[in-house]
Amino acid sequence: MSEIKSELKMGDVKAIDTMNRVHYYDVEITKEIFKSYEYQVMAATIFKGVVKRMGLKPGEEWRCIQDLGKPSIKEMVAEMDEIGVEYTFVDPLMLWSGHEHRLILDLSIEKMAKMIEESKGRIVGMAGYNPFHIKESLETIDKAVRQYGFKGVWFHPISFGLAPNDKKNYPLYTKCLDLGVPVCMQVGHSAEPMPSAPGHPMFIDEVALDLPDLVIVLTHTGWPWVDEWISMVWGHPNVYGNIGAYYPSGLDKSIVDFMNTRGRDKVFWATNGFGMTRCLTEFYELPLRDDNKRRVLRDNAVKVFKL
Repeated sequence: MSEIKSELKMGDVKAIDTMNRVHYYDVEITKEIFKSYEYQVMAATIFKGVVKRMGLKPGEEWRCIQDLGKPSIKEMVAEMDEIGVEYTFVDPLMLWSGHEHRLILDLSIEKMAKMIEESKGRIVGMAGYNPFHIKESLETIDKAVRQYGFKGVWFHPISFGLAPNDKKNYPLYTKCLDLGVPVCMQVGHSAEPMPSAPGHPMFIDEVALDLPDLVIVLTHTGWPWVDEWISMVWGHPNVYGNIGAYYPSGLDKSIVDFMNTRGRDKVFWATNGFGMTRCLTEFYELPLRDDNKRRVLRDNAVKVFKL
């Protein structure tokens, strides 16, 4: 694998970031989510080293992720133009605070639509799902796709304490089937202080078998259950994965091997808002064949999300 030589350079492929975050370009939203208990704990644990290295004072913890992004949509689009990213997927970051019994962020699809308009279509909208308010969520998803052209749903079952195969999630799956759009969901451990058990990738096995026509995207690599993530993506024709939330330089070797072999048509590049330039630079440096880099950076997303 180490002998693979790439001729591709940054910008040779019009990449598609299949999972970005609204806080990447909106400072006020970053400040808002860091008011929650869950993000405060993350600042003191997962991001502790970053907070210390940056010399952040109490109340400034939000900068540990905001400084990875840009101050505005305009500047984000300029970054995209500079490095060769055509589209970036953004969702309402609909996470539930189990500690405070509320949504950590409650962003309307109308505001999302204005962001898409401001980006001149460079932002691709993804809706959210709240299984505690099923009827309202389904109505919002329907409107997001039919009226505003959103391309799917990103769902965070972990924060709601639900495994993917929980009955409260099936209305979401049938709605996505009806609309003909993928459902993307986080699997793997939770960086936030939430029980990680619902994030085990094997829970998707039942859903994929029940609904073989539903396109499912497992985000966040499934870590630490990487092999299980690979098994679901590889074993089900309707299941895909993205590598967001981990820098390419830190990806498990088995995922890199998977993208270069039997998983080359099943995986998407994504950043999770961790810095498009760094994430793209590091991806180009991976020991992947050029044709497989093209697939993961762009071709797979164009096909699956009907771009």
